Amino acid sequence: MLLTAIAPILWGTTYVITTEWLPANRPLLVGVMRALPIGLIFLALGRQLPKGIWWWRSLVLGALNIGFFFPLLFIAAYRLPGGIAATLGALQPFIVAFWGWVVLKERVTSRLLLMAGLGVLGVGMMLLNPQAQLDAWGMLAAFGGAMLYGVGITLNKHWGRPVPLLTYTAWQLVVGGLMIVPIALLIEGLPPAFTTSNWLGFGLIGLVNTGVAYLFWFRGIERLKTSTMSFLILLSPVSATVLGWLVLDQRLSWLQMLGALVVLASIVLSQLPSRQPTPRLQVQPAADSALTP
Repeated sequence: MLLTAIAPILWGTTYVITTEWLPANRPLLVGVMRALPIGLIFLALGRQLPKGIWWWRSLVLGALNIGFFFPLLFIAAYRLPGGIAATLGALQPFIVAFWGWVVLKERVTSRLLLMAGLGVLGVGMMLLNPQAQLDAWGMLAAFGGAMLYGVGITLNKHWGRPVPLLTYTAWQLVVGGLMIVPIALLIEGLPPAFTTSNWLGFGLIGLVNTGVAYLFWFRGIERLKTSTMSFLILLSPVSATVLGWLVLDQRLSWLQMLGALVVLASIVLSQLPSRQPTPRLQVQPAADSALTP
């Protein structure tokens, strides 16, 4: 679980990298550069293409986790204040719990739902601005992205992995990246000339935030419950808030610090083992021969 938590912590650094080093107003280009180059590198190292049903399964998983998710994420980021987008993303424990119950038959407990609500509250305390303007399309994009990503986590768990982790990750990154390319060209046009800072940012966001992070993430999906994965995602806004304080000199209020503690508490408490009822002592009857007078 600690290794898997590295992924959302790394994803929390995306905001700083994007604002400091990447081209402005090019969210779809950033999505392509996040997924496609590192995906092609992984594919070249693995030297294996999907076979049989894994052609369409890779298409579905790549679309859910990368191809559809990234554009919706960026639409929400552009049309909504970051706090509202992050708070809607924090609904994922509820979404994943629902799909885990439907697809994987995982048990949904009242404590799990309570901790999910606590996580949403904590993220809202950290990031939500009461004066923020709501946008219907932005809200739909944020909720749709969270819903699709929740389905992606569940299907990754349900279908398993037929090949080594590096190759499995490559399939989804390449498929998702290729899906974003025509959308990026249609909406944003040809990319501008990149500066040295841009290349540094693309290197960090591709190699570390995507390559390393998704390897840890897909490995965690195999070994952890889907509910655990959904709560670990809440570490991303916590990481982003702390990094903004450390790197961008952003001030943290007492409410934000309390919100971060609430999120961490929801993650820890959601993973505590459930108390099992103490079995009653059963007295076995004596053998029939012993009961015979």
